Amino acid sequence: MADRPLLPDLDRAVYLDHAATTPLDPRVAQVLADSARDLFGNPSSLHGPGRRAREAIDGARAQVARLVGSEPDEVVFTASGTEADNLALLGVMAALGPGSHHVITSVIEHPAVLAPLAFLERQGVRVTRLSPGADGVIDPDALARAFTPQTRLVSVMSANNVTGVIQPLADLAALTRDHGALFHTDAVQAVGKIPLDLGTVKVDLLSLSGHKLHGPKGVGALIIRRGVKVHPLVLGGGQERGLRSATENTPGLVALGAAAEIAREEGAGEAVRLVALRERLLDGLSAAVPTVYVIGDRWRRLPGHLCVGFAGQEGEAIRVLLALDEAGIAASSGSACSAHRAAEPSAVLTAMGFDPIRARGALRLTLGRFTTDADIDRLLAVLPGIVRALRPLTSHA
Repeated sequence: MADRPLLPDLDRAVYLDHAATTPLDPRVAQVLADSARDLFGNPSSLHGPGRRAREAIDGARAQVARLVGSEPDEVVFTASGTEADNLALLGVMAALGPGSHHVITSVIEHPAVLAPLAFLERQGVRVTRLSPGADGVIDPDALARAFTPQTRLVSVMSANNVTGVIQPLADLAALTRDHGALFHTDAVQAVGKIPLDLGTVKVDLLSLSGHKLHGPKGVGALIIRRGVKVHPLVLGGGQERGLRSATENTPGLVALGAAAEIAREEGAGEAVRLVALRERLLDGLSAAVPTVYVIGDRWRRLPGHLCVGFAGQEGEAIRVLLALDEAGIAASSGSACSAHRAAEPSAVLTAMGFDPIRARGALRLTLGRFTTDADIDRLLAVLPGIVRALRPLTSHA
């Protein structure tokens, strides 16, 4: 990928928050601009401009399907990963109708999963929430013990947004199928970063989002395996096979297709490069800051995702972030969706057994397509000094 396009200079800011959102790939940006100019027709219209828009959307649907190993007619476009999660969970349960229903999930899911499940719980659906081990992994044996005759749906994310830990998706999905339930995965963090082939991993519903794979914001998709019944949440003109009514965002969806195609073609090489950068970053931090420790399984993580703490200084994580920002380095303490609660203990880390002080202390450094060796050098030149200047608040790692 030596010839990969470079982003604009951006005043040489170092961006290490790709788990929150990714910069738009310039190639995708060009597709977005061209589509906004040329594909202005309503895809539901029968005239030439409408047909051209429809054909472009169908092409994008095929590109997204190829990325995840599904069929084009299994791809339902949405306006976000959050909407895809809601359609999967609320739509499946609505299609089941009244009855005694049980859902299994994990306590480390994104709010886009936890919130609709809390809503379903208020409607009488019983929800079991599994806790991960100290490594952040959901144990398939724990899932096996949680099934009941009323279990209809299991929802476990492919990779965690805070720790980057990848879940044993194939095992969890196979267990769920053996128990006659449906399996949904929020794959927003994983799609385009690790291989996901629904031809071999028997997931029934998969959510993804454009802005997590160097595509535009405001577009996503829910993959619904053939034969799975889902009730629509947005009613109207019957677009997306009646599962998501609204005039399609043609430029955004065509750009999502382009982003998916780039990820499919370049993802393997990109993952190798990001793992090498991540390991160089961790080696440099370990040499300069002996108190650093990795949060979550050391190796079972997304290629460009590193979540660390600094023993004895976890309570000062916000100061670290502010100092990094002042130095022109963008990082995170965890989920961007929880940034307004950054001073509170992380629910994910709490579930992994961290005490309240340590659960506030995660520093999430997430790399992406345009991260360079110079970016890692800059972080390693700045971060150790910031950490050494902090006062210790705890006494254990």
